[in-house]
Formats: sequence, structure tokens, C-alpha cells
Amino acid sequence: PRYRPDWASLDARPLPAWFDQAKVGVFVHWGVFSVPAWGSEWFWWHWQGEHRPDYQRFVQRRYPPDTTYADFAPHFTAHDFQPRKWAQLFQQAGARYVVLTTKHHEGFTNWGSPVSWNWNSVDTGPHRDLVGELGQALRESNIRYGLYHSLLEWFNPLYLADKESGFKTQNFVLKKTMPELYDLVLKYKPDLIWSDGDWEAPESYWNSTSFLAWLYNDSPVKDTVVVNDRWCNNCSCHHGGYYNCADKYKPGTLPTHKWEMCSSIDKLSWGYRSNMNIAELMDEASIIEELVQTVSFGGNYLLNVGPTKEGVIVPIFQERLLALGTWLDTNGEAIYESKPWRVQMENSTDTVWYTSKGPVVYAIFLIWPRDNVLKLSSPIPSPATQVTMLGFAGTLKWQKSPGKGLLITLPYMLPSPLPPQSGWTVKLEGVK
Repeated sequence: PRYRPDWASLDARPLPAWFDQAKVGVFVHWGVFSVPAWGSEWFWWHWQGEHRPDYQRFVQRRYPPDTTYADFAPHFTAHDFQPRKWAQLFQQAGARYVVLTTKHHEGFTNWGSPVSWNWNSVDTGPHRDLVGELGQALRESNIRYGLYHSLLEWFNPLYLADKESGFKTQNFVLKKTMPELYDLVLKYKPDLIWSDGDWEAPESYWNSTSFLAWLYNDSPVKDTVVVNDRWCNNCSCHHGGYYNCADKYKPGTLPTHKWEMCSSIDKLSWGYRSNMNIAELMDEASIIEELVQTVSFGGNYLLNVGPTKEGVIVPIFQERLLALGTWLDTNGEAIYESKPWRVQMENSTDTVWYTSKGPVVYAIFLIWPRDNVLKLSSPIPSPATQVTMLGFAGTLKWQKSPGKGLLITLPYMLPSPLPPQSGWTVKLEGVK
């Protein structure tokens, strides 16, 4: 059936299956904001939209007088950008898809957009097609490719004029936003479009439903492409493909609609900050905890890194991504292609979380019990119940719990000077 350009029709489109199966993705925020590398990727807005004194002082101290934001672009060099190395890192991190910022709210495009004259990565800065190069490397590694794209641009004169008119005129949409979206789809054939910058204007202004109808009916990716929910000022959590709802969204209960939680290793920013310190970064345990909670509630987990202006993913970010990948090497069976179980977590605790595949139930526990006995009250055992632990050979002994559920005797862990890894998975077969 052809989709009509209205939400009733578009929202009825089934979500391509690959997305729910993938579970784990990496988000990459990279642009001219990586040059000042201070505060956040909203640098330009805080500096010249809000005139925040801390941002004004920063520019006065570090740059010549009369510096404009456009002056940063030539320093966005991507000299050390090696797309194949990135793809290899993301693969080792266990990512099944990667989402790159093609254009943030600053309007600078990471490809040679024909409607972003001189404010794009081919005409200035790197003089490279960053979107195309990363796409090719990811495809060689069999990783799905998502494109983040901001509908609005803070300081674009066309956008400001449309805003002034109360969004009754659409010059910016017709001359900038839509040509770029069509160009991205036709050039790069993305698996996912991660829309953003939707919050100021209604869907009638953005023409989002017309674009999505074309995307689903006639585009080269019509059968495989997945989109999020940021397409107009009241779309979030209501319309689109899967739901983001809000940055770092945690639903707390099982949502009825497919969703994604995006999070950032740097807790204070999505773009790279040269002055970040270790206390401001997520550690391995909190990354794994977020992943496990998200997947238990049926979500996908999209973890962000911000590369430097040269195109380096700094070693501490690499270390966190590789730690996630190592954990997934052992426990991925409980994550990829899994479905939520009838219970998401043990009632008494938020340290045990469940996922399932058909009749198999996985219990992922984040804290190793002191007495080496894991108490699970939700699964109902049967005489045929068998318990194993991912990454450990052989079966585990279990007995019926005096109350309900089962008590599982875990393998003996030798005392070690190193803190144990975070999160282990027991696989339960023959339980209800």
C-alpha cells in the first residue's frame, strides 16, 4: 500500500525488523563545534544566541578580537580521520548501527551539500566528504548507517525570517532543509534518519509528512529505512518510526512502542570537550547498566562519542567502547535479537534484569551476590529447568526457592585485586 502524507498513514508503517534486532548503536557528534571544543555542541548558540558571559570570556581569551563562528571552520581539519579505523572500533564495540551528525543546528554540513554554499566540509575545513567516507567504511564492515540531521539552523537568515513570520512562510524549508534531506537519501541511502531540531515549528511548516511519504513510497531505501520521532514541535513520543521521546529517556516501565535511548559517554556534552575530566565520563559499569535496563524495556541503546576536530576518537572513549564490546562478546546472546520478558526486573531490586528469546529467559545481574547464590523470584521452575551462565562452561546447580522462584549456585569467583566486571548473565531454559 502507498503511504499518504499524514500521520495516521505514516505511523501505520511497520518498523523494519533490523532495527529492533540491532539493539546497540554508536552516535557520533562531529562538526565545527569540535573546534572550540568547549562547553558543548551548542557553543555558537550559548555564545552568540544567549550571549553567555562564560562563552564570551572563553572566545576573548583564546581567539583574536572580532572572531566569528565561521572563523572556526578552517580549523575543522579532520587531518587524522581514518574512517576504516572508526568502523573497526565501532565493530569491536559491538555496535550494529552508527549514526553520524550530517548537520547540527549550526548548519555546517559534513558533506558537499549543494545548498550550503561554503558552509560544508568539502568547500572548507576538511575538504572531504565525511558522510560518504564513513558510510563506505561502515558498509564494508556490515554496520548499518544512520544519518543525524537537524531541521532547523539557529542563525540561518532564511530560517530567522520564517520564524519572524510565525512560520507562515517556508523559504528555509523549501530552499535548505528539504533539498538537503532528499540529497542525503539519494546520495548515501541511509538505513536510518535521526531527525532533530524540530521543536520550534509545526509539521505544516516542516513538510515532514510529505518527505516521509516519499521516503516510504518511492525512495531507494523505502523498505529498509527507519526514522525517529522528531519531525515537528509535538511529534516526539507520538509520531514517526521509533520513539526517542527525550535525550537520555528512561521510561521506567515497558513502553508499547519501539524506542531508543541515546546517551553520551561524556555526561556534560555530546560534542568533544578538550577540558573534560574523568569524573564527568560514564564508567563501564554505568554504560552496561544503562544498556541492560534499556534492552529489558524493549529499547535500543545509542551511545555517543564526540571526536576531536582532527577526527580522533580519544583513547578514553575508545577504552569505554571496547569495554562495552568485550562485555557483549560474552553476554550479547542476551541482548541482540532479544525481546522483553513478561517481567523486566526483579521486584525487590533493580540489579537483576530480564530479556528473552522464544522460551529461553536471560537474567542479567549487575551485582555479584556475596554468598554466591543468585535468588530469582520471578521465573517459575519446572523439573526440566536447566541453568547455565554465559561465558562459563557447564550447568549451574539450582533449587526451588522456599518462597517462589529459584536459588542458583553461581561458580566460585576467586578473590581478585581487580574489581569484577559489571554484569553477568544466567540463561534459564524450561522456566515459565
